[in-house]
Amino acid sequence: MTGTREVPDTAPTLDRRRRNIVFVTIVLGMLMAALDQTIVATTLPTIVADLGSAGHMAWLVTAYMLAEAVSTVLAGKFGDLFGRKPVFQISAVVFILGSILAGVAQDMLTLIIARGIQGVGAGGLMVTAMALIADVIPLRQRGKYQGAMGAVFGVTTVLGPTLGGLFTDHASWRWCFYINVPVAVVMIVLAARTIPTVRPAVRPVIDYLGIALVALGVAGLILGLEWGGSEYAWGSPMIIGLFAGAALLLAAFVLVEARAPEPMLPMELFRNRVFTVCSILSFIVGFAMLGAMTYLPTYLQYVDGVSATESGLRTLPMVFGLLVTSIISGNIVSTTGRYKPFPIAGAAVMALGLYLMSTMGRDTGIWLESLYMLTLGMGIGLSMQVLTIVVQNTVPYAQLGTATSGVTFFRTVGSAVGTAVFGTLYTGKLDPALAAALAETGVPPEAAQNPAALRALPADLAAPIIEAYTTAIDTVFRWVVPVALAGFVVAWFLREIPLRDSTRARAAELGEGFAMPDSADRADQLEHAVAQILRRDQRKAAGLPGPSLLDLTGGELSESVAWAIGAVHLRDRVRGGATLTGIADDHMVPVGVLEPVYRDTANAGFVAVEGDSLRLTASGERQAQRFRRVWRGWLDRRLEDWTFDDPADRALLEQALDRMAGDLLNEQAGRPTFADSTGPGR
Repeated sequence: MTGTREVPDTAPTLDRRRRNIVFVTIVLGMLMAALDQTIVATTLPTIVADLGSAGHMAWLVTAYMLAEAVSTVLAGKFGDLFGRKPVFQISAVVFILGSILAGVAQDMLTLIIARGIQGVGAGGLMVTAMALIADVIPLRQRGKYQGAMGAVFGVTTVLGPTLGGLFTDHASWRWCFYINVPVAVVMIVLAARTIPTVRPAVRPVIDYLGIALVALGVAGLILGLEWGGSEYAWGSPMIIGLFAGAALLLAAFVLVEARAPEPMLPMELFRNRVFTVCSILSFIVGFAMLGAMTYLPTYLQYVDGVSATESGLRTLPMVFGLLVTSIISGNIVSTTGRYKPFPIAGAAVMALGLYLMSTMGRDTGIWLESLYMLTLGMGIGLSMQVLTIVVQNTVPYAQLGTATSGVTFFRTVGSAVGTAVFGTLYTGKLDPALAAALAETGVPPEAAQNPAALRALPADLAAPIIEAYTTAIDTVFRWVVPVALAGFVVAWFLREIPLRDSTRARAAELGEGFAMPDSADRADQLEHAVAQILRRDQRKAAGLPGPSLLDLTGGELSESVAWAIGAVHLRDRVRGGATLTGIADDHMVPVGVLEPVYRDTANAGFVAVEGDSLRLTASGERQAQRFRRVWRGWLDRRLEDWTFDDPADRALLEQALDRMAGDLLNEQAGRPTFADSTGPGR
């Protein structure tokens, strides 16, 4: 997961209209990929009724999550190799193919394979979406776009189950997948026409062996958990072989990562206790959250007898609790800098919520069920919000990207493993209980597997079958309580370190709370942090953040002259030469508007005018460098709490800050405020 991005000198400058179209295109990709994590939850009972194979139900979620986890790593590297735009478009095509195959699937195996293909496309869409934001949105405006992206990612958690229920009840569960096709086609067309091609200058080394080993190892573990006790006995050679093979593959992964030149997950990260604790907690949070969200609609449809749509709506208290505590805890962490109490309290509340949900039955009222779900959601939200932030606050700059993506990776794997364990517990308890209920009542298995058919049965025949489902799902939640309690114990080992200013700025972001897949590149991560500082400063000052004109010029230059120097510097850097016509075209103003500005700048000795050509004089170059130094000083003051023991880390940070200072200066040069402002300004 190491990052090697180097932004090329020809990074595009887009006008506001095109920037917003690009953003909408990227959001469509993020929306589809994030929705399909949860949209199948409410459709699972109906899918089982249509296709059978209830024991394989959990694989519809785990196949997607596991493929997404691996694809996220690969897509980020391929974006560095071939450019973000083609990887984004190819990921969309893969997602379409998976969606079409899922829609036409006539058996559970085909549907599981289709979900895996969807996961490959989804991982590519999500990680390149965040990278594209960094490529095309100016740093000073990036914070609001990243915040909006995080909000979209969070809202899909609410929309997914509800939309799945609506499609299932009013069309077909297959439309959960078909609907992706027209949206993705529109997105691909928009991407081809609007997203600029940006190819980073540095070509990364991809850890193919490490990625393959961890993917196969985790897949073997999940298969063992899925098949154990259902397809094969726990002591059978198949299950023992799967677990032994998974252990060997994961051990080989550790050995390979210790020697790889650019490892997917550097083993030295685990020497950092904060990273280790946060990774374990992230795994547990993913384990509990997606497992619960997958099986809650099943409980509601079979036990409470509600429709697929209503089951999606009835899970909203859990999502509401998650959203509220994520936002509240993020703001408290941002204000106080204290974070340790939240994962401790979160794990305890999560364990309480799981226990309460294990007591639900046919006689539990809707308000009590909602309270139990709200409790679980609040616990997850308290725990999830701070984990990525804490890691970003403690690791060296050189490991910033790998640590961030590492914690997210553990959360995704936890979601896949958690859903598998939930499925194993569910199937192991349900199969014998349901068999006994069917033998007692004489009801055909097809009626017991279909929630609508079960609701149509006479109460005396339905009661034993409903009790079998109740017992099975209650057992699932009861057995997961110890996992949450383990998280409570682990959370006490989390060290509390004063938060950096840049980390506080990110803490209140909704996307951070949901551990949205993010770039594994350290430069992207630092830019993300700086973008949030800029956004916060802009809100406080109600204007554009950054040094004032007085800071930049020492009061010696007018705004128009300062801008004119910066505009020549920018065009010379991007195009290899500056002309009056070119600058006028860039800013869509008549040449006549700029002529007096450059006449004044030339008279002051900062620019040499030769026909249409413009060139900075030695004095102009000194002023441009002065502007850059002022921006660099501004960054240094806001990142002064970034301290390093390793000189190599400091050198990397210095390089990144120098480049960002140049980018911020160029953004300022691309904003001709003198045309509509006669007084001094920023």
